[in-house]
Amino acid sequence: MAGPEELSRDELAALVRAQAEVIEQQAGRIAELERRLGADSSTSSKPSSADSPYRKPPRRSGRKSSRRRPGKQPGDPGQTMELVENPNEVLVSDPQACGQCGTDLGQAPILSVQRRQVVDVAPPPPPWVTEYQIISRACPCCAASTSAAAPAAAPARVQYGSGVLARAAELLCAHYLPVGRATALMTSLVGVEVSTGFMAGVRARAVRLLEQRLLPRVRELLREVGVLHADETPGRAAGGLEYVHVASSEFLTALHTGGRSKADIDAGQVLGGYAGTIVRDGYAGYTHLLDAHHAWCGAHLLRDLRAFHSAEPDQQLWAAAMANTLTDANAAAAGARAAGAPALDPDVLAGIRRRYRGAAAKGLSDNSARTGPLARDAATLARRFRDHETMILRFTVDLAVPWTNNQAERDIRPVKIQQRTSGGCWRTLAGLADFAVVQSYLSTAGKWGHNSLDVLEQLFSTGAWLPPASTPC
Repeated sequence: MAGPEELSRDELAALVRAQAEVIEQQAGRIAELERRLGADSSTSSKPSSADSPYRKPPRRSGRKSSRRRPGKQPGDPGQTMELVENPNEVLVSDPQACGQCGTDLGQAPILSVQRRQVVDVAPPPPPWVTEYQIISRACPCCAASTSAAAPAAAPARVQYGSGVLARAAELLCAHYLPVGRATALMTSLVGVEVSTGFMAGVRARAVRLLEQRLLPRVRELLREVGVLHADETPGRAAGGLEYVHVASSEFLTALHTGGRSKADIDAGQVLGGYAGTIVRDGYAGYTHLLDAHHAWCGAHLLRDLRAFHSAEPDQQLWAAAMANTLTDANAAAAGARAAGAPALDPDVLAGIRRRYRGAAAKGLSDNSARTGPLARDAATLARRFRDHETMILRFTVDLAVPWTNNQAERDIRPVKIQQRTSGGCWRTLAGLADFAVVQSYLSTAGKWGHNSLDVLEQLFSTGAWLPPASTPC
């Protein structure tokens, strides 16, 4: 191969152009890898639990600082523990002699009494055992034997009552504890020694009491709601991935398990044929729900926009402009809602649309002529904004539609909490499905203001609590 001194001017120019192309490709590749490496929960759909614990990400929140110092605020009366009027035990500290001259104070007048109390817990009492004696008698006339009816609370020789079952289910299902730890807590906190096998079967026992009545009722009520939230998240079970789907509202939650196909989404028996508005992320699996209006979660879109603007601040100015447009639109919609207005002012809405379309057009023009994976992905995002304007800006047209899908994300988050506390997976698919049913019950009851222990005791004694309506009257 000839050295540089032996190349002609045209050959040198061609070599420089080839090297420049390689450098440009490598620069684009490096930028793309840096963008992927720097992705966290604020710039992608990664959960916050996946963020690196070794570095604190820069502040990216759109919220403005209140300038308030942490802790109690000036002028706030605060709260303190109140004295109990009827304490369980009273211990008197009475001086016996004068601290100055040593005179006996046994008959001296009392000047004042300071009351101080210590609130503590009592050791768990022994289990309360109720014995049912079922009498059989022989008839003096025909000698036939007749036994009294066995009570419903005691179907077997020895069993645990509804209080024990409810507390076991609360530790497992409401506080997401592993079976072993929940078993130990039953002994130390409740004073009832149960086996790990009993604890492992409590959730399935609750499901048998719930699946026939609760889920049909919640699904029926959800279909009456004007705005629904939908989401899905993977759960590791039986050595593979299974998805948990949620359809929820402010007062109702329905979870079910399956894959990510259209049939799996419809298996929840809520979204198929639903004619209201579905707030969701950009997953294409929901596009077959043609009877419903769709609204795209603004929080997901902001993360996507932030990712590109952070990677190329000078080339992706459109992303910052679009993010500002969406946050301003959300503020306008929230203000109109608070004022009781039925809709946004037409001029305000027109201004939002002009800014929105201008940002999307700039995103396409700035990235269509460029090469590299980052520019290609940025153009794809800008095209998504252009093509789905109606869905993305639905919250500005219908003020009943929220800007984000935070409701569904909150309702499905317990799946990840339980997975982390249980060693990262469920042993069986049935265990994950059971978790979805019980969580639907506890989430819905909690939204109506009911304590988890109370509704679990009701479940194991008289039957499941059921929501009376889609929303409180």
